[in-house]
Amino acid sequence: MKKAYSFASLISLFIISLFLYSFSSGITGATRKNGSGCTCHGSSPTSSVFVTINGPDTLQTNDSADYTVTITGGPLVRGGTNIAVRSGILTPLAGLRKASGELTHVAPLEPSGTSVTFNFRYKAPSFPGKDTIFANGNSVNFNMFSSGDNWNYAPEKFVVIKSSTSIIEHSYELRSFNLYQNFPNPFNPMTSINFDLQRSGIVKLAVFNISGKLIDILADRFLPAGEHRFRWNADKKPSGIYFYKLEFEGITQTKKMILNK
Repeated sequence: MKKAYSFASLISLFIISLFLYSFSSGITGATRKNGSGCTCHGSSPTSSVFVTINGPDTLQTNDSADYTVTITGGPLVRGGTNIAVRSGILTPLAGLRKASGELTHVAPLEPSGTSVTFNFRYKAPSFPGKDTIFANGNSVNFNMFSSGDNWNYAPEKFVVIKSSTSIIEHSYELRSFNLYQNFPNPFNPMTSINFDLQRSGIVKLAVFNISGKLIDILADRFLPAGEHRFRWNADKKPSGIYFYKLEFEGITQTKKMILNK
């Protein structure tokens, strides 16, 4: 009986190890585009994990540019990711592979310092408009079990796609507004967000938390051309990373700010 029990235990351990190994090469379908997150590492996103997508906000049709997904926070003995796009084409660089049009890690990466970074190439579609890049990242303790692992979504990365045959239009729209970095940053609890408009129009300025949840709307009204300043009071908000997004004439721009109490 003891031998049978030991054999059964070995079989169970083998099955568990095989299951975990199968996920070590990453999965797709886990971003906000078409999935419910990296639930193999926890049932819900964790605010202690910060995932960001960085790269150009504007490209011309059919142009390509390099982007990064960076993961910080959580146990982060290793980190993994899933990246998806609405319309463009994604190309994996070192450490990533492509499956079903999406990108995921070949193997979980060790952090460099306090973060894990994945690099990829994005090619804009052949038609103008606004594209969206999605990502999530997991931060794991790499103990071969999911207990203690964390993950979170990245705020969506919006890329404005301009017509390469309309240089005048491209320049005109690109100069429609300038959004500046908040000051001070980090801040506690007040910060100023400045921007200027080349033309009058409807402006929406909103604040989101690291999970992409809307926290506050600072402006959603007609504003004249010129310089504008809005102050955000985060006195009742927890410390952490927040994002503020400006929308004007169908174009958006997002910047990161840090509340440090």
